[in-house]
Amino acid sequence: GYQGMVDGGANIAEADWESVSSILQVGGTIIGSARCQAFRTREGRLKAACNLLQRGITNLCVIGGDGSLTGANLFRKEWSGLLEELARNGQIDKEAVQKYAYLNVVGMVGSIDNDFCGTDMTIGTDSALHRIIEVIDAIMTTAQSHQRTFVLEVMGRHCGYLALVSALACGADWVFLPESPPEDGWEEQMCVKLSENRARKKRLNIIIVAEGAIDTQNKPITSEKIKELVVTQLGYDTRVTILGHVQRGGTPSAFDRILASRMGVEAVIALLEATPDTPACVVSLNGNHAVRLPLMECVQMTQDVQKAMDERRFQDAVRLRGRSFAGNLNTYKRLAIKLPDDQIPKTNCNVAVINVGAPAAGMNAAVRSAVRVGIADGHRMLAIYDGFDGFAKGQIKEIGWTDVGGWTGQGGSILGTKRVLPGKYLEEIATQMRAHSINALLIIGGFEAYLGLLELSAAREKHEEFCVPMVMVPATVSNNVPGSDFSIGADTALNTITDTCDRIKQSASGTKRRVFIIETMGGYCGYLANMGGLAAGADAAYIFEEPFDIRDLQSNVEHLTEKMKTTIQRGLVLRNESCSENYTTDFIYQLYSEEGKGVFDCRKNVLGHMQQGGAPSPFDRNFGTKISARAMEWITAKLKEARGRGKKFTTDDSVCVLGISKRNVIFQPVAELKKQTDFEHRIPKEQWWLKLRPLMKILAKYKASYDVSDSGQLEHVQPWSV
Repeated sequence: GYQGMVDGGANIAEADWESVSSILQVGGTIIGSARCQAFRTREGRLKAACNLLQRGITNLCVIGGDGSLTGANLFRKEWSGLLEELARNGQIDKEAVQKYAYLNVVGMVGSIDNDFCGTDMTIGTDSALHRIIEVIDAIMTTAQSHQRTFVLEVMGRHCGYLALVSALACGADWVFLPESPPEDGWEEQMCVKLSENRARKKRLNIIIVAEGAIDTQNKPITSEKIKELVVTQLGYDTRVTILGHVQRGGTPSAFDRILASRMGVEAVIALLEATPDTPACVVSLNGNHAVRLPLMECVQMTQDVQKAMDERRFQDAVRLRGRSFAGNLNTYKRLAIKLPDDQIPKTNCNVAVINVGAPAAGMNAAVRSAVRVGIADGHRMLAIYDGFDGFAKGQIKEIGWTDVGGWTGQGGSILGTKRVLPGKYLEEIATQMRAHSINALLIIGGFEAYLGLLELSAAREKHEEFCVPMVMVPATVSNNVPGSDFSIGADTALNTITDTCDRIKQSASGTKRRVFIIETMGGYCGYLANMGGLAAGADAAYIFEEPFDIRDLQSNVEHLTEKMKTTIQRGLVLRNESCSENYTTDFIYQLYSEEGKGVFDCRKNVLGHMQQGGAPSPFDRNFGTKISARAMEWITAKLKEARGRGKKFTTDDSVCVLGISKRNVIFQPVAELKKQTDFEHRIPKEQWWLKLRPLMKILAKYKASYDVSDSGQLEHVQPWSV
């Protein structure tokens, strides 16, 4: 950190290609970080300036929180004064003052609390959520056998983001945040909620507390205080778990690796483009764009949140945190607390939910969210089991608020899902729609769900039962649904690929000079191979969207052979399962084995269906929860339009795919999406992530041109900003 800059000497060393190889999967920071008192003094900053000048350094990229970034800005402001003082002291000459007259500073926010205003996501937050969710999942399995209440304390002295998102991602019963203290009398309300849960035979109660949680009088609400309250008021067996620094540790998630890689690129470009008049900037995430914002404006906004909390202006504090934070809070409140039945006006509408296609982690979170929002809106919710096959056979049951409790963290699809399309069952499905008086349909699934929606839409002329609002939420590991940059389940699959690649690379550290060929899923869509390659530090990723021939394969082999002569003695090559009919995984493995003889040996791995399994990542739980809630709000609005008029829905805008495009959540009529679809290969004609191809090549030491004009488009989509 700044201590190394003040002390100089061996603390400032040139970084070369080899020195940063194999650190992608390492948690924390290999160059170390420290709180530095000396840098807070002018004398310390004078020493730091002298040490930088000795090496001709005038560009600084600072990765840290608002304290580190404020320090960097002050250093930049003082720079010319520091140079003059060094010249007066005879430590540098007049030419050096002229030559190094300006210091350029770019900041990146590394903070697990996600507490910096101006960015939707800070580096490290997603990984911290992974740690928290792992602990909650472990606690939940313990609780299956004991009737217990768990109070879980997570980090966040001034920011409740981790507490809020983890509460949303695990369906916690109560959450305490610094920005939004509970209303007076919360003690009694919470105890009533917990005792109602017990009465409903719910074995586990989870309460999440941010370490900085306060009440409306700014008095701390501690985890011990909550435990005492539950024990004395209800007599429940209660345990406190304080996660502490566990949240900072561990290997970074796939999301964080891609986010940090793209932000690092943007920071370097910003420094290269900086002029003496450019203000210090911070690289931020706005939706799915990397943007440069004035550093001190963001620091000021961050301090304004704290000021609002100190002055008990809590609504302002939530607003200043941004629309993503406020959206999370509203969604959590809707899903956590069920109003009494007599307070919910009934709509007399039946809304059905169905899973279609291959299983994807996060489908259950989406079903839970849809069911609860639907019930809160006054609808009767129906669950269709086993896809369109089950729909035709009448496997339809009413599903209630408590039936979906605990579903958020479950992998796969509890409702059951099949790839069967509705085309051959249209008559039977229409009969079931009529028999169960289904007024709207929510389909959660992948490309088959998209095709199924098209078939149902086309059948409206023959069957008036299909003239109801129908919406699809994309859920597939392949991320190949037209109309959305992102699908539920893809992040979990990406983390599985990244974890596996990490383990495979580690296995090679004992046996030098080995290349691994790894086959990923995705059909013809290269999303998993490409993004997995970026997150795992692959040397190449072969995908269908970017045709390749034997000459490309040959140059990749030569590149790896050259690389093996340096200190980096292992290679990683990803191949999408359908990238080429003839260049199969076996073919590539045999080619590399033959061409690498005497230099490296080869191994291959087909990851297969493990990419569809496992518990959903925090990203997918959150994304599934929020996007499904939006789908139900759309259905409610459509049904409201038609109420009392007995209206049949025949227009295109009543059959939609709900997707994310850049920062916007959009409902697109399925009829319009046909033009954007390559039906033969089951992919959208245009895919945003292809812009990241050159970046992966550059990071694998290929000479490739990276379009600077695109560097501002940080296209990794953000469910957090929805």
